[in-house]
Amino acid sequence: MIISPATKPPQDKKIHGRVTLLLIIATLAVLFIVFDGQQYLSLASLKSSRQILQDFYREHQLLTIAGYMLLYILITALSLPGALIMSLGGGALFGLWLGFLLVSFASTIGATLAFLGARFLFRDTIQQRFGEKLAAINKGIEQDGAFYLFSLRLVPVFPFFIINLIMGLTSIRTRVFYLVSQIGMVPGTLVYVNAGTQLGKIESAGGILSPGLLFSFALLGLFPLLAKTVIETIRKKSNKRKT
Repeated sequence: MIISPATKPPQDKKIHGRVTLLLIIATLAVLFIVFDGQQYLSLASLKSSRQILQDFYREHQLLTIAGYMLLYILITALSLPGALIMSLGGGALFGLWLGFLLVSFASTIGATLAFLGARFLFRDTIQQRFGEKLAAINKGIEQDGAFYLFSLRLVPVFPFFIINLIMGLTSIRTRVFYLVSQIGMVPGTLVYVNAGTQLGKIESAGGILSPGLLFSFALLGLFPLLAKTVIETIRKKSNKRKT
């Protein structure tokens, strides 16, 4: 059977798509490194440029919101370092509730894109090579995948981008991943955005000791412990119901 160039097999198209996506990701990552994008995603940079960003936001609100969300989604989708600073920046620039809304959706959309990228690029290969070893994981995901992902989102034991990529290699459905991530990241998003609103209010060294900022940093430290307690309580109740 002769296959014309116009009718390439689906497998060839998939390989071509993977190569193209990898090239795009590699190019963007190289540009990020070459132009030292990390220097702009630091606490010092956020503090020094806060007034400029706020002035721009007052004059161009929709453009600022759109640009912020696109940048956040891009950073998260490419698993680049900077999501934490972007969350703090959302609070400092937009305030608590608008900042929370923007960060919540931008982080979840970006996480889902990273999830889909890992699934498209690596899932078939990983499943073929380690299918037997991953069988138990996939079974657990099918039985309790939503709650397991919810636990990972609520208790930040693993880095944010690691969860996105690893979940892309499992059998969890995209819709479930998005919805659970959106809900599970709500408490953490509120904590970080709130901390950003307090950082934005520091005008002098004395501001570091302000009650609002101290409370925000206390939440940052206590949040993992509180979230872990909540997860353990839910799990115990769930086990009691099963028995």
